[in-house]
Amino acid sequence: MNQDERRIYLIKYLLSENNKYSDVEIPSNEDEQKRLLRSLFNVRLPAKIDEEFLKIQDEYLQEETRLKGITDIKDLSEIEDGIYLWQGDITTLKCDAIVNAANSGMTGCYIPCHNCIDNIIHTYAGVQLRSVCNDIMIKQGHEEETGSAKITSAYNLPSKYVIHTVGTIVSGNVTSKNKEELKSCYMSCLKVACENKLDNIAFCCISTGIFGFPNELAAEIAVNTVRDYQKASKPKLEVIFNVFKECDYEIYKNLLGRY
Repeated sequence: MNQDERRIYLIKYLLSENNKYSDVEIPSNEDEQKRLLRSLFNVRLPAKIDEEFLKIQDEYLQEETRLKGITDIKDLSEIEDGIYLWQGDITTLKCDAIVNAANSGMTGCYIPCHNCIDNIIHTYAGVQLRSVCNDIMIKQGHEEETGSAKITSAYNLPSKYVIHTVGTIVSGNVTSKNKEELKSCYMSCLKVACENKLDNIAFCCISTGIFGFPNELAAEIAVNTVRDYQKASKPKLEVIFNVFKECDYEIYKNLLGRY
């Protein structure tokens, strides 16, 4: 199968799972097909799926990521000892673990084609990620607490693992509790990475954007927490600060490289 054939197969399979999609027509336009497929991934509830689907899905997603271009941590240059700054799509980063800014339900974003990092990571990892997160939550028996972290396989992403953390939500002014919870997100992820003997981890900008944490203050907390942790840990865990927006790149660039 080529990518077009795989995409049509996946769309048809996912449409066939639910009777309410019986009147949905598959568009002829490639971009619209991709949008439909992503939407179907996003809204699908965690459930068993057959091996043939998973095989074709995995081939499709891995090829889509390859076409976007994969960046290996080995090709990056340190901005500080053990710290990297990289601007790009975190789902194309090849490293030990990437961090997902999750919600308390931990099973991903269900809004079709939403541009949050939770949605994008779950889309390109594949349906397996939602299922395994759901299993974790069923076993846990309650929503994930803010500032904690869980690790899963990354499935079809170039990274080996995804570390999921629930960021603090700011309503109005930033409180001391907000600051402590954001710091806890970074600490929890760093500890999980070390417990699993990982060499490196890539952080997104946790709690910024729709969670309302001011970008500059969030970056200061992130950088200070990582620096303090690295001073105390041996061997040193390599950290990538991943940003997508130019404004965040400038903020981190001004904070880093001073040592």
